[in-house]
Amino acid sequence: MSYAIATTQPFNLARDYCGSLNHDSNLIAAARKHTKDLSKRFSIRFCGAIALRFLDLTIPLGIATPPWPTYEPLQLKYFKRLAPNGANGQVLTHSNHVGTHLDGEIHFFTPGKDIASLTMDFLVGPGAVADLSDAAGDYDVYTSKMIEERVQVKEGDILIIHTGYHRYGWDQPTADEIRYMVKHPGPDREFADWAKRKKIKWIGVDCGSADHPMNTIIRDWMPRQAREADAHFQKKFGKKLSEYFADDKYQLMHVEMFPYGIIHAECIGGDIDLLLNKRTTIGFFPWRFVDGEASIGRCVAIMEDTEFERAMKEKASLPKSRFGDTMGCKISR
Repeated sequence: MSYAIATTQPFNLARDYCGSLNHDSNLIAAARKHTKDLSKRFSIRFCGAIALRFLDLTIPLGIATPPWPTYEPLQLKYFKRLAPNGANGQVLTHSNHVGTHLDGEIHFFTPGKDIASLTMDFLVGPGAVADLSDAAGDYDVYTSKMIEERVQVKEGDILIIHTGYHRYGWDQPTADEIRYMVKHPGPDREFADWAKRKKIKWIGVDCGSADHPMNTIIRDWMPRQAREADAHFQKKFGKKLSEYFADDKYQLMHVEMFPYGIIHAECIGGDIDLLLNKRTTIGFFPWRFVDGEASIGRCVAIMEDTEFERAMKEKASLPKSRFGDTMGCKISR
């Protein structure tokens, strides 16, 4: 009998046990113990053979990827070419807030941790993906109640919020940069207080910011959209925008959460539509960035082989973006 186990410990070192292990009882026992230990931490079962697969939740990154407004975009140039240098070499310049990225504590909290200080145990763990695309549209406010009505969120989870606005990302055929960055829904203080009580590790969103865009400086930069939002808030909530998001709430998902260590990833995407209202293991892998206030990175769902194959079967029947990701659309359940 042959066993093949592909795991990590904890997910930062890949191990592959392959071969005819039936003749080596010690190796089988060690493999079973290793998997049992992981099972306790990441809800992974040993089923004779086990493989972990990665579902990409990252948007493509290139020179056309929009950064958060006014931040430096990615710029690329060749400083070496095969002729005459014998190799191609590139120089990149960019801010940390372009593409799928993780905001660190020191982005808004001077005595906080830098990106290099974030442990793998913090970056990887059990989590939930909440689909709010049916409840929150342009300029709307989402709540903790909306989330808990749709998916189980446990204390200490990683939480990914699917607003549906990644369908307006630059990589999608329905791209709309203003809706993606300026009109997406966002939370109020009620949500932030709930996340603290739940001891959420970190939050991810499939749009430009974890804050409501009209609770950021964008309100001043985009006056026409601010007027639209003000009319929306008065009609839906009976308050002016300036009253609903007063100065004491300014950018609360950054200002009020980072001192508690609850940071967030922005511009999640990829195949997120395959995980709506599901629990899974989630990981974010930034650079080991000393003094980094944020970092571009890769966000993934870590799945057992059978779960991954089911997701790929579902993906095969769905339309794809030009980069091969599931298009930002509601998947019927």
